[in-house]
Amino acid sequence: MTIITLTTDWNRNDFYVGAVKGKLLSANPATRIIDISHQVQPFNILQAAFILRNCCYSFPPGTVHLVAVNTALGPKKPLLAFEKQGQFFVASDNGIVGLLMNDKPDRIFKVKNSHLASNFMSLDIFVDTAIKISEKQDFDTFLEPVSDYESQVPYRPVIDKNLINGSVIYVDSYSNAITNISLDTFDKVGNGKPFEIYIQSNHYKLDKINKTYSDSVSGELLALFNSVGLLEIAINHGNAAELLNLGINSAIRIKFYDEKPGSKMTLTGG
Repeated sequence: MTIITLTTDWNRNDFYVGAVKGKLLSANPATRIIDISHQVQPFNILQAAFILRNCCYSFPPGTVHLVAVNTALGPKKPLLAFEKQGQFFVASDNGIVGLLMNDKPDRIFKVKNSHLASNFMSLDIFVDTAIKISEKQDFDTFLEPVSDYESQVPYRPVIDKNLINGSVIYVDSYSNAITNISLDTFDKVGNGKPFEIYIQSNHYKLDKINKTYSDSVSGELLALFNSVGLLEIAINHGNAAELLNLGINSAIRIKFYDEKPGSKMTLTGG
């Protein structure tokens, strides 16, 4: 079975999505095309990487993930094809490789002559490469191994004794603010100590972690570790990021104490 996924910064109403699907199906009508997201903010490879890396490994081995975000190619920006844990990715050399995975790909190539493409040819080269990989064509005919490529790294929290300084890295469709603070980091630094979570400033703070959204009453600010193990700031049946003016890079700080500070506090602010 041939599976190709699409993650793009195109709007669904644009003709690009239809054009890509048409080309893929013309090559192989049996191809299963899965839309991961077409709502990535224009050129936002951080957002694209977050969405894709948290779902791509759920697909069967051999799936090809076409990442059409910030797609422009050029003399110093070829098209890349890389593999990790049996998943294949096609993306521009724009730094997304490091953002998609915690370590290096198992294999990485550049597409031959892709650096010579004009902006209007880029789409055809993306699609053509995805098709060739899905058809298991001989890589030597269209790919060239590469070791020098741009690789950004995900924002990581800054850790000090009894302190984690993190930030918001993604806001989901429910306006929940997802941070770069993992459960593992929280447990290692906190070691079971009492804590306070400071949101954006000292104005909003929490001293407990929910197991579910419904642990808090409707309209109450809360924190929990979500399904991918990252700290999330939310409001039960509310829009936390919108109401608290949280966006990408908004500061989230956790301070741990040897003894619980003062009286019990769940939320202050207004």
